Amino acid sequence: MDNQPDTNTSKGGATAPEDVAVVIDARGAVLVWSAGAGRLLGYEPEEVVGRQVSHLLSAKLPVAMRRHLAVGEPWTSDVGLRKRDGGRVKAQLRGTPLADARGRTAWVVTPAAVTYPAGPTEEEPTQLWGLTLAQLPLPVAVYDREARFVTCNQVMSRAMGLTPDEMRGKTLWEIYPTPPLDEIDRLQREVVRTGEMIVREEQPFRASGEIRDHAWSVFLSPLKNRAGETLGMSALVIDITEQYWARRRLAVLNDASTRIGSTLDVTRTAEELAEVAVDGFADFATVDLLEAVAQGHEPQPTPPGTQIVFRRTAQRSVLPGCPESVVPEGGIDICPPSSPPARALITGRGAVYRMGDPLLGDWSTAHPARAESVRRFGIHAVMMVPLRARGVTLGVMHLLRHRTADTFGEDDLLLAEEIAARAAVSIDNARRYTRERHTAITLQRSLLPPGPPRAQALDLAHRYFPAGSGDEIGGDWFDVIALSGGRVALVVGDVVGQGVHASAAMGRLRTAVRTLADADFAPDELLTRLDDLVIRLDREEGPDTRGQGEGTSAEVGATCLYAVYDPVAGRCDMARAGHPPPVLVNPDGTAQVLDLPAGPPLGLGGMPFEAARIDVGEGTLLAFYTDGLVETPGRDIDVGLELLSEALRRPAAGLEETCEEVLRKVRAEPAADDIVLLLARIRGLGTDRVRVWRLPVDPAAVAGARRMASEQLAAWGLAELEFATELIVSELVTNAIRYGHAPIELRLIRADVLVCEVSDGSSTAPLLRRARVFDEGGRGLLLVAQVAERWGSRHTAEGKTIWAEQPLPD
Repeated sequence: MDNQPDTNTSKGGATAPEDVAVVIDARGAVLVWSAGAGRLLGYEPEEVVGRQVSHLLSAKLPVAMRRHLAVGEPWTSDVGLRKRDGGRVKAQLRGTPLADARGRTAWVVTPAAVTYPAGPTEEEPTQLWGLTLAQLPLPVAVYDREARFVTCNQVMSRAMGLTPDEMRGKTLWEIYPTPPLDEIDRLQREVVRTGEMIVREEQPFRASGEIRDHAWSVFLSPLKNRAGETLGMSALVIDITEQYWARRRLAVLNDASTRIGSTLDVTRTAEELAEVAVDGFADFATVDLLEAVAQGHEPQPTPPGTQIVFRRTAQRSVLPGCPESVVPEGGIDICPPSSPPARALITGRGAVYRMGDPLLGDWSTAHPARAESVRRFGIHAVMMVPLRARGVTLGVMHLLRHRTADTFGEDDLLLAEEIAARAAVSIDNARRYTRERHTAITLQRSLLPPGPPRAQALDLAHRYFPAGSGDEIGGDWFDVIALSGGRVALVVGDVVGQGVHASAAMGRLRTAVRTLADADFAPDELLTRLDDLVIRLDREEGPDTRGQGEGTSAEVGATCLYAVYDPVAGRCDMARAGHPPPVLVNPDGTAQVLDLPAGPPLGLGGMPFEAARIDVGEGTLLAFYTDGLVETPGRDIDVGLELLSEALRRPAAGLEETCEEVLRKVRAEPAADDIVLLLARIRGLGTDRVRVWRLPVDPAAVAGARRMASEQLAAWGLAELEFATELIVSELVTNAIRYGHAPIELRLIRADVLVCEVSDGSSTAPLLRRARVFDEGGRGLLLVAQVAERWGSRHTAEGKTIWAEQPLPD
C-alpha cells in the first residue's frame, strides 16, 4: 500500500459516482473496474485490471478499516485515492467481503451511499457495462420486478446448465424445482418487494450433470432507478464448495469426538463409530475387530500368508435393517491375506476402491452373497480403514456408498482415518478396561465363597454387588463356616477403601477369620484376635506402602460382624466390630434391629469387644449386610434400616425372592458402595437327632458308652458306622476319664455329618503325637484322626470338648 499523506484538505470524503464498482481479489489485484470508477479516477479498465490496488491509494488506510480487512468484515470508510492525472481525492466507500472457492476473501467496493442506477446511458459505457457483466468471473443473474429471469452471464449459465433463452421469463423455482432453490426463489420475491439486500451463506445445491453438492453464498440485491423505484433484482453467487466440505468434515470430526467413546464398552464404542460414519459420509459402515480384540485380549501379530479372522462387532446403514450386510453382528468373517480388509490390517493404511478394481472384484466374487449385495444395491465405492491404537491394529472399518454416484476421495480417506484413529483409542481403552475389570472382579470373587453357602440347620441366600468401576473393587465379604457340633459361623465384613489393595486385605482377613473360627474362639475373643492382626498388618505395611496406587485405602481397617449359631441349643452368639447390626425377623413377621454392643472398628486397638446371646426359634430370619445397602448419600442410615426391616417383613416364597425384594426396595441406584446381603433362616435340629449321656469317672463306663452309642446308631440306621464310632467313643471317653475331670459327657449329633463329642471339666487340650515303639499309650488320638474325617477340641465354660466327625453313608 502507498503510504503518502493525503493532500485533500476537505472535511469528510467526497461522494463517489453512483456507478463506481470495483472487485479486488484476495491478493489485492483488481478484477473488475466499472465505468464509474474510471470517471472518478480517470483510469481505463486495461490500465487497472490485474494490477495491485495499492497504486490507486494516496494515503494509509484508516486503522479501523484495516481491522475490518484483517478479519474479513464489511467496512465503510473515507479512502484517499490517486487520480490518473496525479490529483488526489478522498471518497466515501463501502467494502463487502466475498469468499472465493478456496476460502480466500475478495472485496466488492462501492460508494458508501449505495444506489442502484438503471445502467449507463452513453454508448461506450453501456458496452463496457455489458462486457463487465458478461465476463465477471462470478455467476450473476438479473430478474425483473416479478422475480422472473431476464439475463445472466456465462458463468451463471454454465452453473445452471441452461442457456439464458431456456431460462428467460421463468422464476427460479420453475427453472429448478429443487430445494433449496424454493427458499432462494422466495427470498428473491422478498428483495423485489422490500428493496432490501439479502445475503444467504452456504446453500448446498447440485445442478444437473453434477455428482456432488456445491455450496454457494448468494447475494440478492435490488435494482433501482434514480427515483429509487425497484425495477428488479440481481443474484450474485460465489462458489464456497471447498469451504463447505471442509466445514462438513470438521463437523463430522467434532461429532465423532463427542459421540465415540461415551462408554467403556467395546461393542458400544464400535457401534458409535459406525453411527458417526453413516451419519457423516457413508451409506453403509461396518466395524470388524480381530477375534482376540473382541474377546478383550491383546492382538497377536498375524503370520504372513494366514487368513485373518474378524468378528463383526457393529454395522449401520442408511437403509433399515442393514440389508447390504452379508455377515450378521457378532458373526465371524474370515478374510484371505490378499483381500482388501486383510491388506488394510497388515499394512496399517487405508485404501479407496471402485468396483472396477481387480482386488476388490476378486474379493467380492469369491463370496456369492457379497457379490449379490454389490449387484442388488449398486455398491460402487468402498473404503477400508484400519483401526490402529498405540502402534497395534485392532480391526478394520468398511465404508460403502450406493445411494448416489459420489465416490470416495482422498479427503474422505483422511477424514475416515482420523475418525478411525480416535475410535481405535477408545476401543483399546474399553478393551483394556474390560480385561482389567474382569481380572479385578475375578480376584475379588475368588476370595469369596466359591459357591452358594450351605449349612445343615440353616437356609441361606446371599447377594454381592461391587459398586466400583474398573479395578476399583471393594473389600466387602461374607463367609459361612461349619464349626464343630453342627454349629455354623456367619461372617460379614467390610475393609476400608477400594481397589486391589482392599481386596487383598479382605482376603487376608477372611483367611484369618476361618483360621480363628477353626480354633473355636468365642465371637468376642475372635474379634479381639482379629483386631490384633489388623493392627499388625497396618504396622507391617507402613505409610510408604499404603496409598501407592489410586483407589487404595489410607490404612488397613475394617468392620466385621461374627455370629455363631448352635442348632442344638437354639441360640446365636454375636459380636460386632463397628459393623451395622443385624435384623431379626420372628416367625410372626415382626422385625427388629438387634441392639448389639457396637465395638470399635478393627484396627483401632485398646478397646474390648462384647458378645451377645439371643435365642432363635424355628423359622426365625437373620439378615446380615454391609453398610453399602443402607447408607447412601442423601439418605440417613435410620431410613435405610427401616426400609430393610419393611422389606424383610413382607412375605415371600423363599429367601431368594426376599433378597430380590430387599435390593429392589433398599438399594440405591447407582450404588455408592459395595453391597453384601446374607440371609439365614433357622431350621434347627430336632431332639431326635441329638443324644446326650452323662458318664461317671470310672474306666468301666467306657464299655457302657460304646454300647449306648452302638444302639443309637442302629436306631438312626447308621449301623455301618458302628465300628469306627465305637473306636472313637472308646478312645475319647478313656482319655476324659484318665486325664480329665468330672463332669464327663458323651454326645452324638446326626446333622449333615455324624458328630461324636466327649466333654469333661479339664481345660487341658489334647495333643496328637506319634507313640514310640515301647510306649504303652499315646496312640488313641492318632487312631481317632485316622478313622474320623475331622477332629478337634474347643474350650467351654466348664472345661473342654473333644469332637470327631464322620461322613454319613449315602
